Amino acid sequence: MRKRVVKYHEGEIGRFRVIKNFLPPPEKLVLRVSNVKVTLSLSRRSVDFFKREAAKQRVPYQRMIRALVDAYAEREKL
Repeated sequence: MRKRVVKYHEGEIGRFRVIKNFLPPPEKLVLRVSNVKVTLSLSRRSVDFFKREAAKQRVPYQRMIRALVDAYAEREKL
């Protein structure tokens, strides 16, 4: 796999405009969700599956399981 080479040029880069304050403040960027620790027994097959899939996405497998449960709960809420 070859590394991508970045080419730099001297001079102006073309027309542009400055956009001020387009991002929300940091406290609004991340919504803090209250989590509750639980003990849950899962089959080895399920845990192995989530570990494999989470490794592919480079996220913790517990986060992936939590996202699945959250999505299910959101879909099924009345």
